[in-house]
Amino acid sequence: MQKNYKYLGAISVFFVSVLLISNVASTKIVDLKWFTFDGGTLLFPLSYIFGDILTEVYGYKKSRGVIWLGFFMALLMSIVFIIVGKLPAAVDWNNQAAYDAILGLTPRIVGASLIAYFFGEFSNSFVLAKMKILTKGKWLWTRTIGSTLVGELVDSTLFILIAFVGVLPNSLLVTLIISNYIFKTGIEILFTPATYRVVKFLKTKEGEDYYDRDTNFNPFIK
Repeated sequence: MQKNYKYLGAISVFFVSVLLISNVASTKIVDLKWFTFDGGTLLFPLSYIFGDILTEVYGYKKSRGVIWLGFFMALLMSIVFIIVGKLPAAVDWNNQAAYDAILGLTPRIVGASLIAYFFGEFSNSFVLAKMKILTKGKWLWTRTIGSTLVGELVDSTLFILIAFVGVLPNSLLVTLIISNYIFKTGIEILFTPATYRVVKFLKTKEGEDYYDRDTNFNPFIK
């Protein structure tokens, strides 16, 4: 019998919203002295936290559906930005250059973002689900941090290499990958107490604590 989850929809909305906002914010490269990264890095780690919560409480299957929803929404957003950018501007509208600089996504950036997101999020969800079984549901911090260490490494490396190889100096590519990885995993660690509270709240209110013992982890099936 299909359960009617009260908070699954809200968590899904937060997940997709964080993904879309961070994709737009990533058009700016930020230099905070110790770290150099794209602006989306400030928010994007939250998508992994929400991904952890989804898999921990509702299981990989439910998380898989939300990951695909985020994928298609990010694709739709990118297509709309590209189409709007190509349409003729009104005669008295003089902001085309600004639009192109911020929202004028190229197919390469779109491809890099979607590929990195796909492999990063599914790696994160898979590792967490497997670690939950391995730890028998104990030590939540080991799987939220452990899955993020894998997922964020995959995501950061793929995005920066696909998007910027041949565009930025190799030294900056390495700096971006390392800075992104350290910053994102650091956010995950910092938010661990909050993650514990949210997970405990949802498990109590939803009456769910799913274990993916018989789950098919193929990301392309329902």
